[in-house]
Formats: sequence, structure tokens, C-alpha cells
Amino acid sequence: MGEIYDGGAPLVEVVRSGFVESVHRGSVVVLDAGGSVLAGAGDVTGPVFPRSSNKPLQAVGMLGVGLRCGGADLAVVCASHHGEDLHVDRVGGLLRRTGLAESALRCPPDLPLSEQAREALFRAGGGPSRLRMNCSGKHVGMLLSCQAAGWPVDGYWRPGHPLQRRITATVEEFTGEPVAAVGVDGCGAPVLAVSLTGLARAYLRLVSAEAAPAARTVADAMRAHPELVAGTAAEAYDTRLMTGIPGLLAKSGAEGVVAVAVPGYGAVAVKIDDGATRGRMPVLASALRRLSDRAGNPLDAPVLDELAELPLYGGGEVVGSVRARW
Repeated sequence: MGEIYDGGAPLVEVVRSGFVESVHRGSVVVLDAGGSVLAGAGDVTGPVFPRSSNKPLQAVGMLGVGLRCGGADLAVVCASHHGEDLHVDRVGGLLRRTGLAESALRCPPDLPLSEQAREALFRAGGGPSRLRMNCSGKHVGMLLSCQAAGWPVDGYWRPGHPLQRRITATVEEFTGEPVAAVGVDGCGAPVLAVSLTGLARAYLRLVSAEAAPAARTVADAMRAHPELVAGTAAEAYDTRLMTGIPGLLAKSGAEGVVAVAVPGYGAVAVKIDDGATRGRMPVLASALRRLSDRAGNPLDAPVLDELAELPLYGGGEVVGSVRARW
């Protein structure tokens, strides 16, 4: 793994009225089903913060210390949920299991990511809350993990806490490389820097036939309940990917990161350098097409066509697209 992230190559172009208006640079790595690098661009060995793309690995670490959670509950522990009622109800149920107040959560009060959920909340006279924050499921999972292991819940988010040390060890095991840096994520929990190649390798392990029981439990929960991992609206891309491609595991992260794996095909990890979320999906669609071509068993999924070129609007009408240059 490189010592620093050197930045990427031109991956995405924004075309308005036939004119290339903007270009997003970034990095992408594509691993085949055996873990070998099939394709890539930019810096795939320098460390980046995967942000919420780390959540499935964090959940594996939680299960490893005794978290008793599965199915829909585990899916929301892995989520960057959109703050819809189905998410808040699920997280609230988990919080009641802890016997703790909402104030025990380190994640800050926030509004739903979903525009529709925000509007409904405002109409009902509501406002920001910790449960509506998109990482609340992960934080409740961390509280439950501490209780299961007999560790204090105070300071559960600090890097030196036994839970976070165990999660770090899990990330290093699955990525096959040491964590290069530890930062503070937007939700207040630690975020661990690894390379895109390491991240893709970890996702491949999550869906492999030989996956450890905890890894398989996490992957199965997310794929069985994709609407809890993200949301129900059109912009819930992780939901659309896992619904549209059988067996695919997906988890996006802030600052332009996304990682996916498909059993029998391989894995992909993407980082858009300027953090633009609009650049992730066209690159990912291009990468999955490459995996499809290599496997000789086409991923015939309409969602790939839908995400390959995202519409660009002007005056309320589609006037262009955001599409992969790579």
C-alpha cells in the first residue's frame, strides 16, 4: 500500500447541451473473482477514507465481539439510511434493547437524507434527531456490542476503546493491509484509511463462498433488506443496485466512495477525488460492465443502463448527462 493517495485520473464528464462542462477525477479498481486486478485507473494503492463503505466491516467486527443481531436489524446497523420512518422505527427498536436514552448515541442530531422524509418531518412539526441521522443504526449496534462484550458504553466511539480496536483488527484482516490513518467520521465514530484495492478485496471476501460466518451474516442481511441499507427513493443507489442485480453487495460512502462485490464476478471500489457523489455511479456501472465481459456471463441488469448516464437538468428538462469517461 502506498503512503499517500496521489489522486486519480479523469473518470467522469458532465455534458450539458452537448458541451463538456465539468470533469471529475478519481480512482477505481476492479478485481476479478479470484482477487486479481482486472482493470483500474488512478491511484488504487494509496490510502483513502472509505467513510461509510467501511460499515459492513465494522458490523463484522461487532458480531465478532458478541453482537446478537441479524436480518433487518443487522441491515440497519450497516446502513447509511435515509431517515424514513421504516429506518427510524427499526433503529428505535434496537435502542430500546440497550435500555439507554437517545442521548447515549454519539452521532449528532440530523435531518433525514431523504427529501420526502424531511418534508414529512417538517409538516409534522419535527426536527433533527439522533435517530434520524443516517449512521444511527451503526451507533446503536456499537452500544449493543459493548453491552454484549461487557465493555463500558462510555467513550465507545474513541479509537482506544476495546470495541474500536477490535473493529480496526477486523478491517485489517479483511483488507489484508494495515490501517494507514484513523480519523473522525461525520457521525463521530472512527474512520479507517485503507487503499481502494484493500477495500475491494474486503468486499470480495464478504460475498465469497468461503466467507466466515460473521461476514456471510452481514452480506446476507444487507442483500435481503436493501431498503434498510439506504432508502426507498430513486436516489437510494445502494438499494437499487442490490435490488437490481442478484447477489450484489453495495455500500456507498461520503466523499465519492462506493464499493461493491458480486459473487462469481468480482469486486469494485471507487473514489471520486472532489467528493462529488454524482460521479460514483457512472464509473461503477462501467466497472461492472468490465466484470460482466470478463466473466462471460453477462450481468443483464437494467439498473446498469440506468446508472451509466445520470440525467442533467436545465429549465426542468433533461439537457445532458453525467457519464463515465473511463
